[in-house]
Amino acid sequence: MTETPPLDGALATRILQRFGMPDRPQATESTLRYLLDRYTRIVPWESASRIVRRAKHDSQDDCPVFAEAFWENALERGTGGTCYESNYAFFSLLRGLGYDGYLTINDMGTSIGCHSAIIIWLDGDKRLVDVGFPLHAVLPLPERETVAVASPFFRYEVEFAEANRYRIWRRPHPRDLTFTLVDEPVSDADYRATTVHDYRHDGGQFLSEIVIHKVINEQLWRFNSDDLPPHVQVFVDGQRQNHYLDGDVAGRLASTFDMDRVIVAGAMRAMGLT
Repeated sequence: MTETPPLDGALATRILQRFGMPDRPQATESTLRYLLDRYTRIVPWESASRIVRRAKHDSQDDCPVFAEAFWENALERGTGGTCYESNYAFFSLLRGLGYDGYLTINDMGTSIGCHSAIIIWLDGDKRLVDVGFPLHAVLPLPERETVAVASPFFRYEVEFAEANRYRIWRRPHPRDLTFTLVDEPVSDADYRATTVHDYRHDGGQFLSEIVIHKVINEQLWRFNSDDLPPHVQVFVDGQRQNHYLDGDVAGRLASTFDMDRVIVAGAMRAMGLT
């Protein structure tokens, strides 16, 4: 079904231990939900490390980190990534644990081919998994109807649109249409090429703003460098609270999101924020 290589067994074991799962689990839906929950609480969705790599390398070919490097950075430096690298790394872990499926590249509004996601086969049915948004639930793909799934933060709906197209909604949220899933497998080579291309200087995503998302203490925490004065947003029962940052902003962000301060400070320098 897929060409994406499975993650090395020793590295997968280290990740499982970090996730609080000392024994290699069976490839079931409950395991998949557990891995998704642990991922969003341990690995941030963040653009800081991406900005640092783009500033460091002359060629976009040298910028991406794929599965092994992604996970080593996550374990050692507390970094994560945006959709392409995050979903590739998570899918590689799933492959190493015995799951089968494929990667997809999808649309957001009028932006075509700008977001990735994972399809997993379970007992002959498809499940949508996305740590690159992230979606906080494992979602089934319906035949024709709309299916709703609850999560701790949102109610998701998967709406059949047309052949191989599904609209993914989250509610309540001011931008409730998250993306349109294009349910078509993408080859490993094409996916990697898309990941490299997304580091281009003329329009690569999330290279001009530092964004960090993570579930902390069972609440959604978010930072965006475009929101001034600098602050972290925390969503409690759907209501936003702003925690303003002063002094050592990089240090406070690194401490809040459990990331390497060198990475956060490097991204801030690259953005001219220090």
